[in-house]
Amino acid sequence: MVTASPPAIVIAAPSSGSGKTTITTGLIGALARRGHQVAPFKVGPDYIDPGYHGIAAGRPGRNLDPVLVSEERIGPLYRSGSAGCDIAVIEGVMGLFDGRITEDHMPAIAPGSTAQVANILGAPVVLVVDASGHSQSLAAILHGFVSYDPGIDIRGVILNRVGSPRHEYVLRQACDRAGLQVFGAVPRNPEMAVPSRHLGLIPAAERGPEAIAAIEAMTELVGGAVDVPALVAAADIGPAGRSGPVWSADDEVGEQTNDGPGLTVSRPVIAVASGAAFTFGYAEHGELLRAAGAEVVTFDPVVDLLPDGCAGVVIGGGFPEEHAAALASNRPLLTALRAAAGSGIPIHAECAGLLYLSQSLDNHAMAGVLPLRGTFGKRLTLGYRDAVAVTDSVLFDAGTRVRGHEFHRTTVTAVDDSTPSAWGWRRDGVTETEGWTLSGPGTAVHASYLHTHPAGNPEAVSRLVGAARRIRVE
Repeated sequence: MVTASPPAIVIAAPSSGSGKTTITTGLIGALARRGHQVAPFKVGPDYIDPGYHGIAAGRPGRNLDPVLVSEERIGPLYRSGSAGCDIAVIEGVMGLFDGRITEDHMPAIAPGSTAQVANILGAPVVLVVDASGHSQSLAAILHGFVSYDPGIDIRGVILNRVGSPRHEYVLRQACDRAGLQVFGAVPRNPEMAVPSRHLGLIPAAERGPEAIAAIEAMTELVGGAVDVPALVAAADIGPAGRSGPVWSADDEVGEQTNDGPGLTVSRPVIAVASGAAFTFGYAEHGELLRAAGAEVVTFDPVVDLLPDGCAGVVIGGGFPEEHAAALASNRPLLTALRAAAGSGIPIHAECAGLLYLSQSLDNHAMAGVLPLRGTFGKRLTLGYRDAVAVTDSVLFDAGTRVRGHEFHRTTVTAVDDSTPSAWGWRRDGVTETEGWTLSGPGTAVHASYLHTHPAGNPEAVSRLVGAARRIRVE
């Protein structure tokens, strides 16, 4: 299908910590209050910010990550996620030109950067500047961003954390010297900071009513300090983003038929972990599971059991270290997961899911599916990985190449070396293996720290559903 898509505005910044999420969420909320149908997006492999965007917009927040899904899918995913909307707001990642760090030549526009996504879509950029440490010299910084790559259409600036009317006056003069429009000046408000922890902001799903109240406050702040109609007028989209193919889960995987040896269930139940401990995921994952023929049922491992008729399990990322005691207390579910793994029910676990399938996490008993012990630490493991499947598994054939992303402060220690690895990759010139698989008669588990984007690897979703359809559910 080919369709036209709405204009977009990209909210970027010179660096991390400038307040992009607060401004973006508030802008989405302000636009929604004015009757706009807003499509919210986040650049990069971020699971937390889209949760805030989604509440403000009243529709799922989605990610645009050229590294994980390929440049070619950015336009189709944008058009899919913005269908039925009249404007899109895209929050950037880190600084405007920051992206994947490569070991060889680094291009001017880094892969996975906000600049790359803006360039692919032909969308204009507005810079959020943390004004708390700036005065006249801001003109030189803005001049550098504008002149660094003239192909990036920087339309203007939102001044954030402005200290006083005099401070605002000086900053506006600086923006004028750089030739950039000021779309608004947001006053300094220490109470507006979104609570964070070791991997960034606390997910909106964990904060409940507090998150809704925070989003309302962001909407009030931005709506009162930013010229929202001017931003709407500045929104635009280039030919590559405006029209073309639309990403479709049905086109990617199609529903499998009930023909063929060993198939026993027409629509297998796939249980997807949710709740406060497992908040990381992509909207496209559920869409692909359903398109492949599954019935998706969410469950909260803190309080729930596996759903009736469960024929497959997906346990994504999150913060199990923050909820380890509560997870350990749900012993019936832990027992059921061990039994499910032992009976051949396919299980796909990423990061938090890997920890949950381990024997223990910070000395709290977990499911014990894998011979591992997990511990929380201070060292952050972060970065994209070019991974190769080193073992045949329920998700991938050995030799399959995948791009994924690691983001965790925990480590796991193997109790024994009997479980095959899932991935191999090179980092800093050294070959590493990571992840664990249980494959063969009666077992079908794939667990790893590596986050993958299902839209970039739809065949893995098809394989999982296909394996689930061969499960005989009592």
